[in-house]
Amino acid sequence: MSGGFAEVSSDGVKTTEHFENRIRERGIEREWCERAVRDPISVRQQTDGKYKFWGCIDEVGKVLRVVTYADRETFETAFWDRRYKMVKP
Repeated sequence: MSGGFAEVSSDGVKTTEHFENRIRERGIEREWCERAVRDPISVRQQTDGKYKFWGCIDEVGKVLRVVTYADRETFETAFWDRRYKMVKP
C-alpha cells in the first residue's frame, strides 16, 4: 500500500497520508467521508480490489466519492464527484 498511514482515529477509521492531505485541500470533512462509507448510495469494487463509495452530502448538495483499500476500512482518497448521475426512480 502506498501513501503511508496516518493515525487511526478514536472511532477506528484508518486513513492514508494522501487521504488526509486531499480532504484538507478540498474542504471535505472527515465525518462526510465516514458517512459515505457507512451509508452509501452506491458501492463498486475496482479491478485493483479497492472500493468506491458514493454518498450524498446534503449540507453542500454534492455527491462525495470515497475510495478505500480492499479491506473497506482504510480510506485512500475522497473527492466531489461531479460526474455521478443520480438514478431517479
